[in-house]
Amino acid sequence: MKKVVLLFVILMAQFVFSQSYKKSEPLVHTYSIVAMDSITGDMGVAVQSHWFSVGTTVTYGEAGVGVVATQSLVNPMYGPKGLALMKQGLSARQAMDVLIENDDGHMYRQVAMLNTHGDVAAHTGSSCIDMAGDRQGKNFSVQANMMLNNTVWDAMAIAFESKEGTLAERMLASLQAAENEKGDIRGKQSAAILIVKGRSTGNSWEDIVMDLRVEDHKDPIQELGRIMRIHQAYDYMNKGDLAMEEGNSKEAEHLYLQAQKMFPDNLEMKYWYAVNLLNNREITKALPILKSIFNEDKNWQVLIPRLVKSKLLIISDKDLSRVMSI
Repeated sequence: MKKVVLLFVILMAQFVFSQSYKKSEPLVHTYSIVAMDSITGDMGVAVQSHWFSVGTTVTYGEAGVGVVATQSLVNPMYGPKGLALMKQGLSARQAMDVLIENDDGHMYRQVAMLNTHGDVAAHTGSSCIDMAGDRQGKNFSVQANMMLNNTVWDAMAIAFESKEGTLAERMLASLQAAENEKGDIRGKQSAAILIVKGRSTGNSWEDIVMDLRVEDHKDPIQELGRIMRIHQAYDYMNKGDLAMEEGNSKEAEHLYLQAQKMFPDNLEMKYWYAVNLLNNREITKALPILKSIFNEDKNWQVLIPRLVKSKLLIISDKDLSRVMSI
């Protein structure tokens, strides 16, 4: 019975997707990776290209379903429709085959898909511009076309497999390995990374772990790495805000301090850390930090009474007066 249902889904998909993509097809020749974290179940897709805003064209993902990278002479349908097919129960390979079969330009496409089980499928069309190829491993696929050298995809695979760290860090290492092999024959311009949860929460705003793009930069991978670190720091900040909202000022202080350690010169991170010191009645420790912040920007001092009004800062009138007089 299960096979009959699956066959029906495939036949319906072929009917629905029988029209090839006829609109302008971006020339996003590039290298990318789709991958899954076997511990957390998170799934990601990362890409770099000598093409403006590559992330808007290549990267697709849905929590609890999978991720897709569609590139070369791009047919964007592989993204949303590939996800739709996998959501209906098709494997990555089955979804890929359905779309290729109904795409007159499949010989120009390069696509990779990955589902929640870590199953991967890749397609490098026969007319993709050399050097072009792909390689798969446990829970990942790397693919590249129009590279200067044919060593790119092997280097990407080795980097991902050997790198320790988070899924984002491992995918970034894979992109950097491609660039170390001279990457795109045209050079570099933009990069992107999208990570979604392995299981959907039912709330789309909670399902995206990371969604970062470098639209136009002389060194997009380096810039992507920089904003990934900022993202991590602000993740601590966001969790600190939540702890603060819940009245757990000790936990908020710890989280804000973690963020501040990553970017010690960031005034906002220093500020919220100091505010939590005030909430924890460590005013002597907070005052010199706040003084250094206020000396750089008085607006942070203006904000203090507003926090009191919103009950995000619980402080005595005496101590508030001390803060406002420094």
